[in-house]
Amino acid sequence: MIEIKGIDPKMIANNIEPFEPTHPGELLRDEIEYRHISQKQLAADMGVSYTVLNDIVNCKRPVNTKFALLCEAALGTPAHILMGLQSDYDMQTTKNDKSFAARLRNVRKLVAAL
Repeated sequence: MIEIKGIDPKMIANNIEPFEPTHPGELLRDEIEYRHISQKQLAADMGVSYTVLNDIVNCKRPVNTKFALLCEAALGTPAHILMGLQSDYDMQTTKNDKSFAARLRNVRKLVAAL
């Protein structure tokens, strides 16, 4: 978190979380559309099933390390960018999960009592 004396940290752009996290599939969809590549051809070139690629592009499946490396080889999109987006997406969606937030509060209470 960035802090500047006299400025509320919540008002600094780098400290603000997006309303909705960005799934790495959104980046891949934009890249595929920009290059005018069909998902079926790209999936075949990468050696993955069309269903897997389509699920990721439609934000229904997470990107794993192997898939990110395949994208890097096929599209030149750095694997660490896709993995970072996935990590950020997972972190933000988990933080927004009300039942998990309640679980975290309970754990913090227990630890604080020690």
